[in-house]
Amino acid sequence: MGAPSNLVAHVAFVGLPGSGKSTVGRQLARRLGWPFLDTDHVIEKRIGLSIRAFFEREGEEPFRDLEQAVIDELTGGEPCVLSTGGGAVLRPANREHLKQRSHTIYLHSSPEDVFRRLRHDQNRPLLQVADPLARLRELYALRDPLYRESARLVVETGRPSVPALVHLIASQLETSGLMPAARN
Repeated sequence: MGAPSNLVAHVAFVGLPGSGKSTVGRQLARRLGWPFLDTDHVIEKRIGLSIRAFFEREGEEPFRDLEQAVIDELTGGEPCVLSTGGGAVLRPANREHLKQRSHTIYLHSSPEDVFRRLRHDQNRPLLQVADPLARLRELYALRDPLYRESARLVVETGRPSVPALVHLIASQLETSGLMPAARN
């Protein structure tokens, strides 16, 4: 049983690594009573490796191929809340699937905010560089326009708590008529 046809059957989150996509997505899914899926976790389960290990062994392009297949599959499946990897928007096919098949929300965070959250995280392959803040600024410059192109809604993550962000997003989805009234 899926969502009624006049409602969007998926909510997807895009944004920089560490912007809160999984945390906010998991709580929104709980509130909506929908499954939560993280594309990175789905990929890791399928390949039997961490994304970092896969990146080191195979490189970025083979990873992006897997990511594209997973996003295509998940956005075409049962209703869910989906957290995408930070670079998912690099592929035009992913942007199109996210835009056409889901209500995509860009969790906007500045590179400086993300750096404060991730400075001790060793599991982000693209940030394992000499100057992670400079790398985040590069990623932001490249990806911010792509996140905005993919998203129906941009939400600033700077100040609000996670519950406040979830409430704001659920309210906007309900008000716009794109989602049924959320469960409490």
